[in-house]
Amino acid sequence: MRLMISWCSCLVIFCLLQASHRTSGVAYNITPSEPLFPNQTLVSSGNIFELGFFTLSGSENQYIGIRYKNLTPSKIVWVANREQPLPYTDRSAKLTIGSDGNLKLMDGQENIVWSTNVSSRSNYTLAVLLDSGNFVLQDGIYGEIWGSFEDPTDTLLPTMKIGVNVRTGVKKFLISWRSDSDPFPGSFSTGMTSETPPQAFTWNGLTPYWRGGQWDKSKFIGIATMDQSYSSGFTVQQDTQKGTTYYSVNRYDIFLYMFISPGGSLTIMYWDDGARAWLMDWAAPNNTCEIYGTCGPFGVCNSLNSPICRCIDGFVPKSNEEWNSLNWTRGCEREMELNCQKNTSTSTYTNVKKDAFWQMSQMKLPDSGNYISDIGDEEECESWCRSNCSCLAYSYVSTIGCMVWSKDLIDLQEFPTAGEDLFVRVAHVKAGGSRHKAVIISLSTIAGIIFFAVFVFVLCKWRANKTGNFRRLLDSADTPEKSTELTQGNAWQKQLKQDDSLELTLYSFDSILLATNKFSTTSKLGQGGFGSVYKGKLKDGKEVAVKRLSSTSAQGVEEFKNEIILISKLQHRNLVKLVGYCIEGEEKILIQERRQNLTGANDFK
Repeated sequence: MRLMISWCSCLVIFCLLQASHRTSGVAYNITPSEPLFPNQTLVSSGNIFELGFFTLSGSENQYIGIRYKNLTPSKIVWVANREQPLPYTDRSAKLTIGSDGNLKLMDGQENIVWSTNVSSRSNYTLAVLLDSGNFVLQDGIYGEIWGSFEDPTDTLLPTMKIGVNVRTGVKKFLISWRSDSDPFPGSFSTGMTSETPPQAFTWNGLTPYWRGGQWDKSKFIGIATMDQSYSSGFTVQQDTQKGTTYYSVNRYDIFLYMFISPGGSLTIMYWDDGARAWLMDWAAPNNTCEIYGTCGPFGVCNSLNSPICRCIDGFVPKSNEEWNSLNWTRGCEREMELNCQKNTSTSTYTNVKKDAFWQMSQMKLPDSGNYISDIGDEEECESWCRSNCSCLAYSYVSTIGCMVWSKDLIDLQEFPTAGEDLFVRVAHVKAGGSRHKAVIISLSTIAGIIFFAVFVFVLCKWRANKTGNFRRLLDSADTPEKSTELTQGNAWQKQLKQDDSLELTLYSFDSILLATNKFSTTSKLGQGGFGSVYKGKLKDGKEVAVKRLSSTSAQGVEEFKNEIILISKLQHRNLVKLVGYCIEGEEKILIQERRQNLTGANDFK
C-alpha cells in the first residue's frame, strides 16, 4: 500500500511539473493544442527575438508583440492588437490557433480580439517566430501562410517590405505610435508612392511631412544626409505584373531597424555592443528645410542661409509681409509672364522672344514630376520641355532619365554638395542665359580679350613717344602737392591745350549727375566688366554714353589713366569717340559720343 501511495505521489508531481512547463516559461511554437499565455514567451531559434504579452509603463492595457530578447533597453518592433488592447488584469487571455487554421488572440471570455484572418488550405497549422523577427503561420509542410512582415506597425526590419499595390490598393506603410506609451496608430505614416520613379514619403495624416526624393535605382536622390553605406542597403522593387512597388532594408544587419516616431521622425537605429545601447545613425527630417514645402511653391530652402528661404530667380514672394515675418508657406509667384504664354494672345506676326531655362545646381528635385520614358538624353529632354509651354522645368538624371514638371515647383532644397541640376523656365529677360549660352559668351569674351590685348600692345609701342609727356603729367597726380590742382582738372586742361590731338573735356561730377538724371535706372544702357553705362545729355544738347566705373572694380587709377590715353588716341569707324572724363574722389567716369545705331553698352564690355 505504501508503495502504491509513493508511486501515485510521484505521478502527481510529474503531471504538475508538465502543466507548469506548458503554462509558463519559453515556447518555440504555437499549435491548436498549445496556445501562448500571458506568463509565456515565444522565442526564435537563435534567441534574437521573443513574442509575448506586455504592458507599458503607466498603462492599464495589455498587448501582444515582438521585441529583441536579450538587449536592454529592448525595442518592441511589432504589436498585434494595437487598436484593441486587453485589460492588463486579464490573465486568462491567450494566443492560439483556431479550428480554421488562423491565429487568434482571445480574451478571458473567449472573445476574438485579433486574428490573422487568412484562408488556410491545411488541416494543421503552427506558428513560429523566426530569427529575422518575422512571426509566421505555417502549414503542415512549413509553407508560410501569413507573416507579421505582411502587417507592419511602426518598425521596418531588414528584409521587411513596405509599399503599395496599385492593382489591389493594399498599402504596407509604417504607422507611428500615438505616443511612446501608447501603440495605438498615430498621425504619422511612412511609405512609398507608386509613381515612376517612386519616392519615399512621411505623411502627417494626408499631408506630406517629409520626402526622400526620387529613387535612382541605388538611392533616394533627395536624401543628402544619409550615409551611403546605409543608403545603398535600401532597395526599391517594382513588379509591373503584380502592380507593386516595395521599399525594403536590404542590408542584413539584424540589430538595425528603421521606425517612425510619434513625432514624425523617420529614424535608423543600430545596436552598439561597446556602448551596450541603441544609437541613432540617421533621422529625417533633421532640419527645417527637410520639412515638406517649407518655402512654399517656387521657393528654395537652404539650411546654411539666413533666412533659409529665397525665391527662384525670376520669382518674387506672394506676400512680402509674410515673407519678412519668416512665414514662407505661400511661396513665390512669377515676376514676369512667360513668353510662350504671351504667344497665345499675340498675333503670329509679332516677334515674341523665346523663354529661357535657368539652371539650378545641387538641388533636391521638386515633387510631382512626370517621367518621360521615350527620351534618350538631356538635349531631347530640353527640347521636349521647350516645345511644351506647360512644361515649367525639367531635369535629366542619367540613372533615371527625363523628368518634367507642369505644376508648381514645391519642396525645393539646395544642398551644399551632391544634388541634381534643375532647369526652370523663365522669361528671356530674366534668364541670365542658359548653360549653352554661357559657354558661347565665355568663349567669345576670351577671344575678344586676347585680340584686344594684342591690339593694345602694338598700339602702345607705336604711341609710346607721343604719350610720354602726357603720362608723366598724369603720374604727378599721385603727389599730395598736385592732388588739389588735379581734382579741379587744371593740370589735365593744360595738357589738352598743349596737345591738339587730345580734345578732351574735364567734367565735374555734378554735371554728370545732371546729364544722367542722377544715374537713374531709366538711363541705364547696360553693364560691363568694370562698371555700368548710362545714356546722358550734356548742357549743349549732345547725347553721350557715360561709363561709370564700379567702386568694387579691380580697375585702379593707373588702369583708368591708361584707358583714357588709349581711347583718346584710337580712331576707327567702329569705335566711339572719347569726348571727356571725370575724376573726383572715388569716382572715375568716361564720357563718349553716343551713336543712334548703337546701344552704347556693348562699347564698354
